[in-house]
Amino acid sequence: MAKESKKLTSEGTPSYTIPGLTTEQGAQVARLLQDRLNALTDLHLTLKHVHWNVVGPHFISVHEMLDPQVDAVREMADATAERIATLGLSPVGTPGALVADRGWDDYSIGRAGAIEHLGALDLVYTGVIQDHRAAIEATDDLDLVTQDLLIGQAGQLEQFHWFVRAHLETSGGQLTTAGATTEVAAKAAAGRAGAKRKA
Repeated sequence: MAKESKKLTSEGTPSYTIPGLTTEQGAQVARLLQDRLNALTDLHLTLKHVHWNVVGPHFISVHEMLDPQVDAVREMADATAERIATLGLSPVGTPGALVADRGWDDYSIGRAGAIEHLGALDLVYTGVIQDHRAAIEATDDLDLVTQDLLIGQAGQLEQFHWFVRAHLETSGGQLTTAGATTEVAAKAAAGRAGAKRKA
């Protein structure tokens, strides 16, 4: 579930915010958005990491599929940061703050096959989308403009997730990574399924 930023919580409420919201409401929305900013910044760096480290027979298709995703997620991060500023607080985009504030570990896979990376990315996208949906729900009675921003982002993220999952789906409609709860387990499940397809 999306959490509120610890960093922004310690900075208090803004001296002004968007007309129609109290400063306390503006601060609450900004804290939710800071968590989404952290997730989107982490996601676009993770996607670029995969782009650089993917190998194997599906290299070029995955390598080229990821760059538009990186660009789109960077734009989402920028829009999110600008919304935080509009709400009257400072968006925090430094690497140290992201690491200190996030509730997840670094992406754990280096050089690996395309299918293995996509298996791990399936879990990464799942986490980001679930937390985006929680933030959408949290803004339902609070700020519909922010909610609209998050809904648009979630739609794009879900499409990118579909692109990833299309590589992991069997002809019977099952995900090869079903049941995996860690990136390493998803990588292994996707790798086993890829080996079976080649045999």
